[in-house]
Amino acid sequence: MAIVFQKPKTLTDATLHYCPGCTHGIIHTLVAQAIEELGIEGKTIGVAPVGCAVMAYNYFTCDMVEAAHGRAPAVATGLKRALPDNIVFTYQGDGDLAAIGTAETVHSATRGENITVIFVNNAIYGMTGGQMAPTSLPGQITQTTPYGRDTATAGYPVRICEMLSTLDGVAYAERVSVDSVPNIRKARAAIKKAFENQVNKKGFSIVEVLSSCPTNWGLTPVEALDWLRENMIPYYPLGVYKDKTGGDK
Repeated sequence: MAIVFQKPKTLTDATLHYCPGCTHGIIHTLVAQAIEELGIEGKTIGVAPVGCAVMAYNYFTCDMVEAAHGRAPAVATGLKRALPDNIVFTYQGDGDLAAIGTAETVHSATRGENITVIFVNNAIYGMTGGQMAPTSLPGQITQTTPYGRDTATAGYPVRICEMLSTLDGVAYAERVSVDSVPNIRKARAAIKKAFENQVNKKGFSIVEVLSSCPTNWGLTPVEALDWLRENMIPYYPLGVYKDKTGGDK
């Protein structure tokens, strides 16, 4: 029987700790596939900060460094400058990248650091119980906004790709989703391109991945994917927001 799919060798055999229906596992696979297909496993270093993916070091076979909450881009900058021939990526959630780590994200981007950032946006603080995140939608119910996010007091969500695409140092910014097979395929291509950009010394690349959080959204896995499609994608449109690198994905 022909093998049509198998686990990338760049993923370990460890059992994922994520909640049932969480799409972090899909995104991990896409990152691992990109590393494997580009043949860069032996020189890749991942940076995992605090958040749902805090234990990503258990799942990837490449070297991993743990960073303090929000500081992954700063740690990645140091690693890349000290080891310029290595491939360095961060794997961050919205509470990490778009809240406590906003400054590190913006300044590594505006400097054009030649790193790859994988940004997982599930519109909520997943690890700490479901509080409002910077990316929570207007009217979204969370543990800290039980009547829905009120923009009059909590402000509006941060659109990371749109914001970073205005910076001269950013080479590539794309928003994708993992809610369906067609979108997963597009996400796979975008993540691979972001790593290829670093290999080719193109500069700062970020891929924002819209992801589900069934547990903290209070939905079943199937309902969560529907909610993502019906609510997140309209507010966070998919697509390429900046691409100075040229070429196909």
